[in-house]
Amino acid sequence: MEKAKISASQLFILMVLFELGSALLVPLAIRAKQDAWLAILFGMLGSFVLFLVYHKLYTYYPNLLPTEYMQKILGKVLGTVLAFVYILYFMYDASRVLRDFGEMLLTFAYPDTPLFIANALLMLVIIYTIRKGIEVIARSGELLFIFMYVLAVAGFILIISSGLIEIKNLQPILEEGLLPSVKVALSETLYFPFTEAIVFTMILPYLNDSKKAKVTMLCATGLSGINLTITMLINISVLGVDLTARSQFPLLSTVQSIQVADFLERLDVFFMLAMVIGIFFKVTILFYAATIGTANLFKIKSPSMLAYPLGIVVLFLSVTIASNFQEHLHEGLYIAKFILHIPLFTIIPPILLFIAFLQKRKVHGSKHS
Repeated sequence: MEKAKISASQLFILMVLFELGSALLVPLAIRAKQDAWLAILFGMLGSFVLFLVYHKLYTYYPNLLPTEYMQKILGKVLGTVLAFVYILYFMYDASRVLRDFGEMLLTFAYPDTPLFIANALLMLVIIYTIRKGIEVIARSGELLFIFMYVLAVAGFILIISSGLIEIKNLQPILEEGLLPSVKVALSETLYFPFTEAIVFTMILPYLNDSKKAKVTMLCATGLSGINLTITMLINISVLGVDLTARSQFPLLSTVQSIQVADFLERLDVFFMLAMVIGIFFKVTILFYAATIGTANLFKIKSPSMLAYPLGIVVLFLSVTIASNFQEHLHEGLYIAKFILHIPLFTIIPPILLFIAFLQKRKVHGSKHS
């Protein structure tokens, strides 16, 4: 672990940027049709419960990375294997988000550029940032967070003032009752983007005030949940359910339809800037967690040495992960969910917490006896 500290507000900003990251890009929870916004809120509420589990584990081992406390809880062999699985997952997820970035860039601006080149350019910047350490990542987050929100608020005002919003696209609310929204929340939004933030368990030991961890995590998730809800409400009210579902990047389509007073149009560049910021931080945090986790697990003195070799792995993975964007989306929403998300986010952490709790009681009991 590097000798660095970040404040609660920096953690908050990084979490919001992470959760908005690539989730703003895709038609999130669109299987719930016009109730997609509800499915996002349910997913957010469900993730609160899991965050309390992650936080409790952190309070048991406030100065240890998960790669270390897994070995304490499960023993050397099993703990090391599990820690390695999580590191592989962080790298896999980083490569998925990097692929999202490349696809967006090619679709939007550079159709003739090879995907590899687009991804490699962002990866170079990310490797450079990782080598500077978590404090630099956190400080750049503070700067770009403000910029991203200024863009978001400006976009929101322009969409409303250009008269694009059709409230009737959001009706009928709860056409088939609550069940479809709850189903989508449990099968989709709970994992992407909310509990993906399990990666922050790797960053919590750097927090300078451990008492603020719980409130910070819950507030950040609350804010990003509300932001994603508003985004989907706008997408569906501007484009309608069918167009939102068919669109590769619905928010881009929404922004492209802005037209104010004949001169304000083609504002998709601003959308691109906001997306690049979100995706940059998401990949950076996942990759940072993989780097320090690997260094910690294999007792490597300087984690920054790992940035280049692991970065090359993530880059190649991002290009070879799927043959086209549709396959990439299908893999992320359906296959990865069962193989990775459900076990790694919702099953293993509570088991770890239960074993840790029993161990603590045992130690506590033996002290008193």
